[in-house]
Amino acid sequence: MNLIKSLCSTLTMFLFIGNAAAAENIKAVQLYSQEELLQLINKNEHLSRVVLDDCQLVQDIQARAEVLKIPAYQFLWGDMLAWGVCVEEDAERGIMFMHQAAEQGLASGLEQLGRYYTQGKLVQQDKERAVVYLREASALGNLKAQIQLAELFIDGYGSPYDYEDAYHWLYNAITSDKPTHSKIAHCISGLEKLMHPKAVRKAKRPLNS
Repeated sequence: MNLIKSLCSTLTMFLFIGNAAAAENIKAVQLYSQEELLQLINKNEHLSRVVLDDCQLVQDIQARAEVLKIPAYQFLWGDMLAWGVCVEEDAERGIMFMHQAAEQGLASGLEQLGRYYTQGKLVQQDKERAVVYLREASALGNLKAQIQLAELFIDGYGSPYDYEDAYHWLYNAITSDKPTHSKIAHCISGLEKLMHPKAVRKAKRPLNS
């Protein structure tokens, strides 16, 4: 009997130690600040971060998207729904929240919608509609959107009246990433072939001048 009591006591002690160790390993995840979330979105790391945080912030993200209607969180929540990240997949609702973020002027949301319509991802391919979203994102300074917009122009989509703006944005773009720099140079060269020399000279003005 004493042996059984001793074994039970030892087992209880190990269980207690194990539970205490597990509790220490579970760390409360802090909700992302607006700036941090935007940085994650711009690097396309927002979904992987939610997974890395063990999906602990799902309810907080949902509340900030659906109740507080914060654009960056609407975008994050929409992307989570669209791809079934930590929640049940619902592409229709996901796109709806991305639209809501875009309507509030979130450049990342506008760029992603433009990219989806360009590629026909989740939505029906519509490159003319993509131009609308990408142009808005480009005007807000989103470099990825500016490059995609120029590529669509070069492929014959959009209005020639917008070529000058696209050239102007890319001509003044700054990046240390060599592949991106190469893409910009290619787009500038392509646009230049479509533009009047006078328009090209005008487009080379300094940014915000």
